[in-house]
Amino acid sequence: MTSAFGARLADSFGRAGQLCVGIDPHPYLLTEWGLPVDASGAREFGLRLVDAAAGRAAVVKPQVAFYERYGSAGFVALEAVLAAARDTDLLVIGDAKRGDIGTTMDSYGDAWLDDSSPLRVDAVTVATYQGLGANTGFLAKARATGRGVFVLAATSNPEAHLTQTARLASGATVAAGIVDDVLSDNQAAGSDTLGSVGLVLGATLDLGEYGIDLGRLTTTPILAPGFGAQGALYSDVARLYGPAAGAVLVSASRSIAQGGPAGVAAAIDEANREVASCLA
Repeated sequence: MTSAFGARLADSFGRAGQLCVGIDPHPYLLTEWGLPVDASGAREFGLRLVDAAAGRAAVVKPQVAFYERYGSAGFVALEAVLAAARDTDLLVIGDAKRGDIGTTMDSYGDAWLDDSSPLRVDAVTVATYQGLGANTGFLAKARATGRGVFVLAATSNPEAHLTQTARLASGATVAAGIVDDVLSDNQAAGSDTLGSVGLVLGATLDLGEYGIDLGRLTTTPILAPGFGAQGALYSDVARLYGPAAGAVLVSASRSIAQGGPAGVAAAIDEANREVASCLA
C-alpha cells in the first residue's frame, strides 16, 4: 500500500460517494436477520453487508466491540469480514477506538496498521485522552503504511459533553484543542488532498458550541456518526458541516441494516442518493 489514505479516500468519494456503511451486528439485528447470536452470526452479517456495500459505497466500518464480545471466535469472524472487504473496492475503517501511550499504542499499530496483520484496515478510530502527542508512533506507522486515523474530538453521546466542552488554558474547548492538534499534524505531514488524520465529529451536535471552526476543516476527513437511527438526516449534511461537508464520511449502520438482508442494497443506494443530492 503506497498512496496516502487521504488521497485514496478522496478518490473513493469521487467514485462511490461519501457514505460509510457501519457493520454493527447488534444481537437484535442478528435475530431479525435470522442469524445466530454468536460469532458465526456476526461473521455472516458482516459478509453480507460487505457484499451489499461493494460497488455502492465508499467505506465500511466494522464496530470491533460487536466481534470482540465473542472472544477469539469473534476475532476470527472479524478477520474474515476484513479479508472479504479487502477483496473489494471498499475502504475499511476499524472502529476500535484504541487509545494509550508509548509501546502500548505501538502494539495497537502492529495490530491494525501493519501490512502483515490479519486485522489490518485502511484506517482506525482512536481516543486521545492522553493527548495526540502520545500517539506519535501510531500516527507515524499509519502514514508509513498508507493508512489513516480518525481521532475522537466531539462525540454524540451526552456523557461526553462536559469534558469535550471544558476549557483549556488557551480558552479553546478540549474538542477544539484536539482539532487544532490534528490540523497541525496534517500540515506538518503535507498533503495536496485530504489529510490522512481525520476527526470524529458527531452529526447530532451543535459544533459551534464546541468552538470548532468548520471552515478550517475542508481538507480534513471527518467521520460523522449520528445519521439514520440516531436522528441526523442525510439531507442535512451540508447544513451540519457547512464548508467542510465535502470532507465528511456520512456514517450509518442500524438504519441500513434494519430492513433485513433483502433490503440492504436498496437502503445503501437510497442513502447514497440522498447524501449526493444534498452535496450537489
